[in-house]
Amino acid sequence: MKILLANKFYYRRGGDCIYVLNLEKMLKAHGHEVAVFAMDYPENLDTPWKKYFPKNMSKLMAFTRPFGDGEVKSKFSQLLNDFKPDVVHLNNIHTQLSPLIAKLAHEYGAKVVWTLHDTKLVCPCYTCMRDGKWCEECFTDKLAVVKHRCMPGSIPGAIVGYLEAKKWNCNILPKYVDLFLPPSKFMMDTCVKGGYSPEKFRVLCNFIDVTKLPEVSSKTQIKDDYYVYLGRVNEVKGVRTLCKAAAQLDKNLIVIGDGELLPELKETYKNCSHIEFKGLMQWEEFMPILQKAKFMVLSSECSENNPLTVIESQSLGTPVLGANIGGIPELIVEGGKSATATVPNGMTFTSGDVEDLKDKIEKMFACDFDYQAIAKDAIERYSSEAYYHKLNTILYLYIMIQNLYLVFLKIFFQYEHIFYNKDFLL
Repeated sequence: MKILLANKFYYRRGGDCIYVLNLEKMLKAHGHEVAVFAMDYPENLDTPWKKYFPKNMSKLMAFTRPFGDGEVKSKFSQLLNDFKPDVVHLNNIHTQLSPLIAKLAHEYGAKVVWTLHDTKLVCPCYTCMRDGKWCEECFTDKLAVVKHRCMPGSIPGAIVGYLEAKKWNCNILPKYVDLFLPPSKFMMDTCVKGGYSPEKFRVLCNFIDVTKLPEVSSKTQIKDDYYVYLGRVNEVKGVRTLCKAAAQLDKNLIVIGDGELLPELKETYKNCSHIEFKGLMQWEEFMPILQKAKFMVLSSECSENNPLTVIESQSLGTPVLGANIGGIPELIVEGGKSATATVPNGMTFTSGDVEDLKDKIEKMFACDFDYQAIAKDAIERYSSEAYYHKLNTILYLYIMIQNLYLVFLKIFFQYEHIFYNKDFLL
């Protein structure tokens, strides 16, 4: 099968980019031909498909490209004609690439699937957040993004966001997309609230490259007496709340990551000996720290979709204390079994609540987790092989049923006069 992957960026910039790079590797390993479509950035990995990449946006393009830029249209059309994909797999494409490419892929005749990494389908500013709180106003009134100036760039940016949302809305996009693949039920439910039909959605949890993980054994699951935060150091990730809670406890916290809050928090807690700020680290650097931690805490105060940090932690045998918000609770089992896990692998706390977070941190340290079982269970569920099997099953069944339906319609209309013949019905 020939599969074309589309994403704004083609380097390890964020979770969506890591997903696309891992997906490309996985599909090639299973014998598929894979092409890539992305923006032309200096940081991009080298690829023979870069000649098709449209140039980075100018300030002027930022106001025109969300609606279908000429260069994006011409280069994507050229790629479709040259590569001839069976499936076009979309990821983060809004603004820089535009949903126009979904329309072009559909008109070309390829099957179109779209993995949803954020809430852009229903929220012009991607997050469904306003003034630090969950907001659904744009679900029914897209003009709210202008009224509340939710987009970067104030009024001009908000107007572009509004016009883009009006053009590529819940009545238009499903015409060009065969299946939306949200990684969490939370994401699917959010899109359905925003006007999309659930029939077009199949939940498919993210995966990781398990080959980069150390071998699971009782020896590798010996834990040290500390816990870890891993991610962006900013307000919406709840790091300020986490540090407030940590400062009142005698447990060692290691904060891994960079962000606008880092200088302030380092200054505020410079005399707090049990909070250590490591800054930005690469996988090879933070993996041993994460593996040895008693647990990882995800203190988000925004509705995360399907965070890779949870998946990575559990695959290393490290349980997770996660905020009870968005798709995070779907990945955490506090006891017994669920549809997604077979062993207890963490706890949840009330997002933004310092006291509840303190209480749960102490309970996590006191809890006797089976770290080896957590790792084995997570690797089985989050492996690329498991993901490929699910993806292949979803696409095969959906496309097969769709094709059979089209065949039936063709036969029906060809012999319509027979089906409606009175003698035939008797």
